[in-house]
Order: sequence, then C-alpha cells, then structure tokens
Amino acid sequence: MAEEEGPTVDLRHRKKPKSSENKDPAKEEKVNDTPIPERAPKHVLFQRFAKIFIGCLAAITSGMMYALYLSAYHERKFWFSNRQELEREITFQGDSAIYYSYYKDMLKAPSFERGVYELTHNNKTVSLKTINAVQQMSLYPELIASVLYQATGSNEIIEPVYFYIGIVFGLQGIYVTALFVTSWLMSGTWLAGMLTVAWFIINRVDTTRIEYSIPLRENWALPYFACQVAALTGYLKSNLNTYAERFCYLLMSASTYTFVMMWEYSHYLLFLQAVSLFLLDVFSLEQSDKVHEVYKIYIFSLFLGYLLQFENPALLVSPLLSLVTALMLTKCLQLNMKKGTFIAKIMKVINFYLVCALTVTLNVLMKMFVPHKENGHMLKFLEVKFGLNMTKNFTMNWLLCQESLQTPSQDFFLRLTQSSLLPFYILVLTICLLSMVQVIFRRINGKSVKESITLEDGRIGERPEVIYHIIHTVLLGSLAMVIEGLKYIWTPYMCMLAAFGVCSPELWMTLFKWLRLRTVHPILLALILSMAVPTIIGLSLWKEFFPRLMTELTELQEFYDPDTVELMTWIKRQAPLAAVFAGSPQLMGAIKLCTGWMVTSLPVYNDDDLLKRNENIYQIYSKRSAEDIYKILTSYKANYLIVEDAICNEVGTMRGCRVKDLLDVANGHVVCEEGDKLTHSKYGRFCHEWCLLQIRVWTFEILLLFPLPAVTWIQSSVGNSSSVTVL
Repeated sequence: MAEEEGPTVDLRHRKKPKSSENKDPAKEEKVNDTPIPERAPKHVLFQRFAKIFIGCLAAITSGMMYALYLSAYHERKFWFSNRQELEREITFQGDSAIYYSYYKDMLKAPSFERGVYELTHNNKTVSLKTINAVQQMSLYPELIASVLYQATGSNEIIEPVYFYIGIVFGLQGIYVTALFVTSWLMSGTWLAGMLTVAWFIINRVDTTRIEYSIPLRENWALPYFACQVAALTGYLKSNLNTYAERFCYLLMSASTYTFVMMWEYSHYLLFLQAVSLFLLDVFSLEQSDKVHEVYKIYIFSLFLGYLLQFENPALLVSPLLSLVTALMLTKCLQLNMKKGTFIAKIMKVINFYLVCALTVTLNVLMKMFVPHKENGHMLKFLEVKFGLNMTKNFTMNWLLCQESLQTPSQDFFLRLTQSSLLPFYILVLTICLLSMVQVIFRRINGKSVKESITLEDGRIGERPEVIYHIIHTVLLGSLAMVIEGLKYIWTPYMCMLAAFGVCSPELWMTLFKWLRLRTVHPILLALILSMAVPTIIGLSLWKEFFPRLMTELTELQEFYDPDTVELMTWIKRQAPLAAVFAGSPQLMGAIKLCTGWMVTSLPVYNDDDLLKRNENIYQIYSKRSAEDIYKILTSYKANYLIVEDAICNEVGTMRGCRVKDLLDVANGHVVCEEGDKLTHSKYGRFCHEWCLLQIRVWTFEILLLFPLPAVTWIQSSVGNSSSVTVL
C-alpha cells in the first residue's frame, strides 16, 4: 500500500508546483523584460522645449510678416485706400472679378439661405442660361467669407473688400508657415524653414499669383494643400509617437477635404500625390498600413466632396478615385499571398501592373456609366498639347496660346539661378535621388531597411518622408516643364526641398560617405556645413534682395484705367436694367462685378457651353458679315456689344496667337498676308468695318454708330490697350 500511495502523493505534489511555475516565473520574467523608460535630464528637456518654442515662434512670425508684406505691397501697388469702390473693383481682372462679384451678391442677400439658393439657381449672370455657380466655379470660399463677415460683425468695422483680401493674405501667411514646418520636420532645424521662406518671397513671381489675381481658387486652396503636405510629412516619419501620429492624421484628413472643396482641380494634384505614395509602397520603403490609411482619407474626401458639391460627377470620374480604388482592391487580394524572397519580387511586379490595369479600367467604366461634361475639353487640350492630335478649333488653339499653358521661358530658370535656388535644388535632388536608388536596389536584393537611421549611416534616401518628397517633386517638375502654370505649385516645393537639403547633416554625410572622406571627421564636417552653408546663403540673399523688397514697399504705384471707369459709369447711368452686354470674357467679368448687368459669356473655362459662347462672341473680330454677327448677338439676346481696340488692332503678341489670327484659322480664312494659303473672305474684318462708320457725338471720346434694329452702337476712339467699342 505504501508503494502504491507513493506515486499518487508524488503526482499530486508535482501538479501543485506546476501551476506555480507557469505563473510566478512568467510574471517575474515579464517584469524583468519590461523596459523602464529613462527620463531625460531636465536640461535636455529644456533644450528640446526651447528648440520647439523658437521654431514655432519663427514659423508663425514668418507667416504673419509675409501676410503683412502682401498687404503693404498691395496698398502701394494699387493705392487701394485712396480709391473709390468702382476703381478698387476694376483691379479684379477676368475670372477674379467673377469670384468677387458673387461674394458681393452673398452680402446683399437678405439671408444666407436665400443667397445660396440664388447662386445655385443663378439666371441673372449669363443670358438665357441658368447655372449652379457654387458648383461650377467652386464658390465655397466666397460663401465662407460672407458668413464670417456677417457673423463676426465686421460690417461695422471694415469694408467688405478689405475683409475679403485680408482673408486671402492670411491664408498666404499660413501657406508660408506650412512650408516652414515641412522643411523643419525634414531637416530637424528651423533654420531650414527660415531659408524656405526667404527663397519663397524672393522668387514670389514664380511661387504665387497673389499679386495679380487675389481671388483665384489656387490662392484659397494651396495653403490647405501645404498644410496637408506638412501633416503627411510628419505622418510618414518613422520615429513618431502615437499622439503626434494621430494629430498628423487628423490634420491631414481635415486639410485634404478642405483642399478638395476649395479647388475644382484639386483631385489632379492629389492624384500625383497618390502616385508618389503608391511608388513608396511598391518598393516597401514605408509601412503599407500607413500608406493605405492615407488612401482612406482620399476616398472619404472625394465622396464627402461629391455629396456637398451637389453630386459633382467630376470627382467620381477623377483618376484619383480610380487609382485609390484599385489600390484598395489589390490590397485585399494580397492578404493571403505567400511570403518569400523570389515570390515576393514576382508578386510586386504583378501587383504593379494589376494596379495600373485596374486604374485604367475603372476610370473608363466610370466615364461610361457616370454622365459628366465637366473638364471634357481638358483631354482634347492635352492631346493637342503633346502633339497627339491637330486641330483648327478656336478654343483649343486659344488655350494653347495662353502664357500659363506654354512651356517655361528661359527667364524663369534665370530668375531661379540668380536667387541660388535652382543650383542648390539640383544638388539636393541629385543626392537624394541617388541615395533613394541605392535603397531600392538594396530592397530588390532582399536587404531590409534599418528601423532607426543614424547620422553616421549616411543614408538619407532611406527616410520615407524624403523619398515621398523626391518622387512628388520629380512628378511636379516634369509637368511644370510642359505647362508653365504648374510652376506655382512646383517652385514652392523647390524652396522647401532645397532648404531642407542644405540644412540637413544627413545629406552632407551621405555625400561624404560616397566620397570616402577621411582627412576630416565626416560627421563633424557635416554638422558644420549644415549650419554654415544656409547661413552664407541667407546673408547673400539678404544683401542682394532685401533692399529690393524694401524699395517695392516704398515706391507708390498707381493703377489707372480711366476708359474702363468711364465705361462702367456709363453703363450704370444710361443702360437699361434688362440690358445684356456682349464682348470678351475678361471684360464681361468686370462688367458683372462693377455694374451687376447681365452678360453673354464669362471667363470660365471648365464649361463647354460657356467656351462655345466665348468663341461665338469673339467672331466680332473675324472676317464675317454683319448679318452673321447680328444673328449671333440676337441668339444670346445681346443689346450692347463691346469691341476692344486692343484685340481688334492687336500687334504685340506672338504671331499666330492673336485672337483674330486664331479666328481666321478656325474659319478657314487667310491669316494676314503671309499666312497659309486658305480661302479669302469676301468680307472685311467686322470690327474694322464698323469703326469706319463712327460719328462723334459725345465729348468723352464716345462715338455713336448707326443703330440696327433693337441694338444701340457706341464706340470709344482711344487707341490704347484699355479703349473699348460698345455696340
């Protein structure tokens, strides 16, 4: 019995300590393995706080100073405070005048709801046409500005025009601050932010159009895009804590959605950004989950924008939605893929082609099933621009002749070189690009990217945020080499990237590692150069360009256009309230703003019907009969026609791009005496023929022409660029 009970007791004895062994040692091991965070010394925390505080103060100060500079420069350029309201409004040219006119309409409306309804069912701007101006012209900035003006009680303190331009100048200050922060995040020093701001202001002719057209959509939208890029830069960083990552994600979400709402072309710019992130993910240079979280932001912003923009079909057929949808679908297909060195490489290639094929397929299907007319002319324009098609169409050729759609001039590169921006940008781009290629080859060969990169490693191309910016700036630069208007997006990027590079010790360390520098300690030299080079650049810029900036603020300029003022005054006093005016789109925008009278066309280029109207009204400068012109005018119920001498007798622009030359090509007529051998028109140029019939009847250089049925003709005899002829 004793022998039999022994094992039983022994078994019970083993069972008891078994649970004890599983419990206590585990707890003990867990306690021992848990890393205890070491608290940084007080002086280190103070240094970090001081660095962040000074950097934030410098960023905010830079933005405020730039906004004040713009305000002072605008006052000096237009002598704005000493002008009457009519003369102030004339400074808004072309499409800028249309945007501001709707801001005025919102302030005149009895209520916000009524004002929005009148804009969404607008039949008082263009004759015989009801338009949703909020959707078609992206008038959300004007809606917000009008609400803020009335809600804050500013109508008792400041005039509407000052409140409006003040908001835009404030946004430009935010724009500069966001660029400052982006460069600071990438380089680790706020000195890079200061250099970014300096280059931005010095090259402002190529970084912004705020000086010429304040209400442009890009002036409202690009500051939000800059904030989105700054948040994305922080989000992509590897050594980011949880709270900072959440903040960057929320800021990125809000700024992306706002950017989509502010500009009708925003989704094209976000498409380039999505392509950059896609390439970042393809080479496994960033955590895939992070990139796909950004894709979710795109989808959320597009669909919310689609709903709040009155179901805007342009967002559904955008390439951005097709690309992001394809990326999300391929992400689902990748979940159960086998892991392996060779298989992973093959699957990466298959994934790349699958995404491209799905993107094109989805975009084609969306355009087949979603009715859309917006921006339909853009594809035709791109075909002609890149030589894939030839056309005699007036609208397409007129767009091709616009300066913003030409290739960049040599003066553009010369200005960037004189400010030292272009040489340093090329240097930084070359080093980062080569380092990025090295990292990609390491990934192809199966080598993993280091989680924490030290200065001694000299691998600036392994940082995800740097790789993203390199890819993005290459895409933007490639497009800017074809379309000059895109330089206003690319050049600020150049300022930020060049400043980051010269202020980053990692960039210099990467260069020294390639050169195998041994005479001097490379880390020490990299730290010295990252401080010395930007300091030298800053001092040279200060010496050369600061006096010029101060001179601009001291010179008092004046915008003087008496003919246009006289024309607007005559319309207000003499023209019937039901009158409809016809003329060039740019002048029609000014008439709508300054008088409120109805017009036949607008300087809006995202609507096929308005583009066709512009082409028909421009026929007054062609070689067509008076009967044809009369039929065109009466078809739009026009009562008055304005013929501009600057267009009728145009000689200064590039040959072949004058309005009358483009009309002759479209109509198949001979262009000048040395033009192509086309058919001769039996009619003279309409604007010239009617000018021969003028009879002087008014003192202020206004001439009355022979009246036609239901039409009154008026002519201005001044021959400068501002003189006009009114029919």
